[in-house]
Amino acid sequence: MTTAEELLAIADRAASYDGVDPFSEQTRLALRHTQPQQVISTDDTVTAGAYVADDGAVELVVDPDHRRHGFGGRIVQGVLGERPDARFWAHGDLPGAQALAAAAGLTVVRNLWKMARAADADPAIGSPEVPAGFTARAFQPGDEEAWLDLNRRAFDYHPEQGKMTRADLDERMAEPWWDPAGLILIFDDATGELTASHWTKIEPSEPDTGEVYVVAVDPGHQGHGLGKVVTALGLAHLKARGVIHIDLYVEGDNAAAVATYSRLGFTRASVDVMYAAQPARTT
Repeated sequence: MTTAEELLAIADRAASYDGVDPFSEQTRLALRHTQPQQVISTDDTVTAGAYVADDGAVELVVDPDHRRHGFGGRIVQGVLGERPDARFWAHGDLPGAQALAAAAGLTVVRNLWKMARAADADPAIGSPEVPAGFTARAFQPGDEEAWLDLNRRAFDYHPEQGKMTRADLDERMAEPWWDPAGLILIFDDATGELTASHWTKIEPSEPDTGEVYVVAVDPGHQGHGLGKVVTALGLAHLKARGVIHIDLYVEGDNAAAVATYSRLGFTRASVDVMYAAQPARTT
């Protein structure tokens, strides 16, 4: 077993113990073909470690059976020694993560909300009418580059989503949960341009839960109600697939998006927090 595989196994145990996964999908995919940058081993067995993304985002985990030995603090200091600009994710913002951040002098720099609703709750999920001049259909082979172009335009401000490459897309399309019928696209009839999309996700291990994975709208086509329509189309798809719960993630400071999802019946279920060191003051 490689170091990365050992760390992923620890993450699985921590997810079961804490009720929240310490690693995001992005980190889990990355650790399939790279090694963690910070690792602590006890008796030749990995007990803690961290993966640092190229942009400085960090996810770390300590084995539940080896906590309260200072391993988390050692990992944080080791990362900061190499990347003073590192930003640490705390999924669920558990008390242990809060204490670790406080001890390291880290402060909150980002909040990512998980919002959820029941598929059969009010307001009822239905299939909306697509605006005149636009056509909706499911993803087909050959749509990859058009989707990536739309994704870049829609998320040029976003630290993770806007950087998705063809390799990233192909990797996700190779996952067991990939379903082309669950990636809904809206095209402009006049130009043939892809203007909006809603990528939904259902993990085979959790068939009762669907996710609003990525909703993207071309900034040049704002004002046509495409975001509302494509979101509703995705929700209808998930309900038709028989899910009971629907989740999504949204930036906590994106008031407009939070308000939109709230009107669709979503409420905040949990919060992922990103911590970072405060920049040194200059005189």
